[in-house]
Amino acid sequence: MRRSRGLPETAPPPNAPAAAAGERYDIVLVDADDVPTGVAAKTEAHRLGLRHRAISVLVRNVAGELLIQRRSEAKYHSGGLWANACCSHPRPGEAALRAAHRRLPEEMGFDCPLVPLFKTHYRALLDNGYVEDEVVHAFAGAYDGPIAPDPAEVSEWRWIGFDALTRDCRAQPQAYAVWFRHYLDAHGDAIAAWLRAAGS
Repeated sequence: MRRSRGLPETAPPPNAPAAAAGERYDIVLVDADDVPTGVAAKTEAHRLGLRHRAISVLVRNVAGELLIQRRSEAKYHSGGLWANACCSHPRPGEAALRAAHRRLPEEMGFDCPLVPLFKTHYRALLDNGYVEDEVVHAFAGAYDGPIAPDPAEVSEWRWIGFDALTRDCRAQPQAYAVWFRHYLDAHGDAIAAWLRAAGS
């Protein structure tokens, strides 16, 4: 795959912050059909608004509640916002499912069996002036064991029912990460059905 040096789709502000060392790695650029077109540094892709592949993990417990986490304030974007269990990007040559199994224990301190839940695309301006343009492979898992998140990634976490989550997200959308709001808006029926199937 080629490394992108394309023109930005959205001009970033001159003061957009640099990412921490742990955020510096290459990710896979894709077209509208999720076909790889090249690679770019993660920060470059977000600074220039280049479409890329991402993964996201949603986790439920036996009671049908969803695990949500509040991102650490130290994250280079969307710090302090609530989101699903984990999100990340496959590295070049890494399958989406493998990336999900890599990232879930890195963020939340556990792993569990995962299955595909939905695939989605969104584009949004982030709080720091960067742009997310992601084709997301979302996976679903069930877990009821101990949770020990990395404090550099997660400041707090909780289990929440779907109805309570959607009410709170409508009441204070600014408290939730833009991609998580997109999941609830575009795939809420699929998420709710999956949660209702807990324990069956």
